[in-house]
Amino acid sequence: MDNEEIKETENTQDTPETPENSNDVSIPEDLEAIKAQLEEEKQAKASVEAALAEKDARIAELEANLDEADQNFASLNSQVSQLKEAHGQAVAKYLDAVRAANPTIPQDIIHGDTIEDIDTSLSQAISIAERVRSRLEAQAKESKVPSGAPPRGEISLEGLSPREKIAAGIQQKGTSP
Repeated sequence: MDNEEIKETENTQDTPETPENSNDVSIPEDLEAIKAQLEEEKQAKASVEAALAEKDARIAELEANLDEADQNFASLNSQVSQLKEAHGQAVAKYLDAVRAANPTIPQDIIHGDTIEDIDTSLSQAISIAERVRSRLEAQAKESKVPSGAPPRGEISLEGLSPREKIAAGIQQKGTSP
C-alpha cells in the first residue's frame, strides 16, 4: 500500500462512521427534515379539512336559505296574483260606478285599464260634452222660436177696402175697454 492509501485507512479508522447518502447529507438530518415536513403537511391537511367542513356547513346553510327563499317567492307570487285579480275587479267596479254617475255621457267614451286612465277619459268626455252642450245652446239661442201665440200687433189696413177698414175699426173698439 502506498502512503496515501494508508493515510486514508487511518483517517477512516480515527473518525466514527456516520452514514451518508448520495447528497452528502447525513441520514438522521434527513429523517428530521422529513418528519418536520410531514408534520407541516399534516397541519396543512387538517386546516384544509377544517376549511372544507366549514365550507360544507356554509353550503348547507345557504341551500336551506335558498329553499326558504323559494318558498317565500312562491307565496309572494301567489299573493301578487291575488292582488292583481283584486285590482282588476276594483278597477272594473270603479269604471261601472263612474259610468253610472255620469249618465249623460255615452258609456263607450269612458274607458281604461287603470283608475288614472278612467279618470283621464272621464275628464275628456266631460270636456267634450260641455263643448257640445254649449254649441247646442248657442244654436238654440240663434233660432229661438217664441212659445205660444205671436204677440198681437195692429192690423195693417193697407190694401183693405173702405168697408173692411170700418169693420176692423169697429171690431177694435169692441174689444178694447
